[in-house]
Amino acid sequence: MDNLALNLQLHNSIKSGVSRLTLTDFRNYPFLRLNTDLCPIIITGENGTGKTNVLEAVSFLTPGRGLRGARLADIKRIRPALVTDEYAPTEISNTSWAVSANVFKGDESFEIGTAVEKNSKENEDDIRSYERRIVKIDGNKISSQAELGKYFTAVWYAPQMDRLFRGGSQPRRSFLDRLVYAFDMEHAKRTANFEHLYKEWAQLLKNGSQDNHWLVPLEENMASLGVAIAAARREQIAKLNTFIEHEPDDVFPSVRLELDGLIEKLLDKMPAVDVEDFYKNKLKEQRRNLLYNDTVDGINRTDFKVYYRKKHMPAELCSTGEQKSLLISIILAQTKSQILHQGFAPVMLLDEVVAHLDDIKRSALLEKICDLKVQAWITSTNPELFYALKNDALFFEVSGNKIRQKDF
Repeated sequence: MDNLALNLQLHNSIKSGVSRLTLTDFRNYPFLRLNTDLCPIIITGENGTGKTNVLEAVSFLTPGRGLRGARLADIKRIRPALVTDEYAPTEISNTSWAVSANVFKGDESFEIGTAVEKNSKENEDDIRSYERRIVKIDGNKISSQAELGKYFTAVWYAPQMDRLFRGGSQPRRSFLDRLVYAFDMEHAKRTANFEHLYKEWAQLLKNGSQDNHWLVPLEENMASLGVAIAAARREQIAKLNTFIEHEPDDVFPSVRLELDGLIEKLLDKMPAVDVEDFYKNKLKEQRRNLLYNDTVDGINRTDFKVYYRKKHMPAELCSTGEQKSLLISIILAQTKSQILHQGFAPVMLLDEVVAHLDDIKRSALLEKICDLKVQAWITSTNPELFYALKNDALFFEVSGNKIRQKDF
């Protein structure tokens, strides 16, 4: 056994994962309860039956908008209307969705619940209703989703991420920020607060306000938060690069990670306090830019760059299969790094991950999941691909908005 394997085995004594998952009016499920073990969970079924919805529900046990990045209103279960002689449109239930889970972390267990709470806001002209996500731990409402990181962390792969390296930079930033959450619980709160302040700042400017009494404090807070966000991203990139350099994977390609952003680059050569002053002045200078082209340079434009180390090639120029392998390599490195640094593993959510992997990579991935002793929720249309896990995993089959456990 090599040193890495031994260290992982010693550090991964704290098992973590979901032992019971309950969904109410979530996507296609009016009600669903799954009892699981802290082992790989294989969910199979035809396309469109709701396999991904289960993984998305688990992802809502972490901060943010879940595996799909969905709006809260899009998650509510859609109930078909009764069809008469005339066409009847689909009715959307007013009932909000909810997810609850019994979560284990070592010898401790916690009850995590998240749902949508309806609120209203009175303006001068009308009353507007809106929905917001609430979270409870052991029945107590928490003030910030960031606290979820104390109890549960997850990393995930979904098929839409196959285009991660070829589209805009925003999805890549979100992917990186989720990696940071596991090591810095305040990062989720900082990114949410920055986004809120940015929207408030932009709205004031677009409404014609040039009042420094309002704008300057916003810019000071944005600069302070922005530098903290950039510093956390840099720290996580450095941690993963160091880990990958010393412990490259034996099957999946070795990667090199970089940040391409103004504030992150300034932190390489200036004290944080000076970068804050620069950022604050930069925001003031760019007020006019926002009004004309909506581009403001800062941490909201940072790009997360990935390179195939062996080929010295940026990920966006690699083949589709190589890009998928690069993503898996990052997810495995993050998982191993978290086990060594945090003492417990994240839950892995892998949606159709084995599709289009060759036999060698598929077998290697499943073997690594077993060796890491993590709870991995994996979906597929073909259960036969998981024969190697028949003695180590729980198997479920989805059909008709229901899930039943099955023997291999």
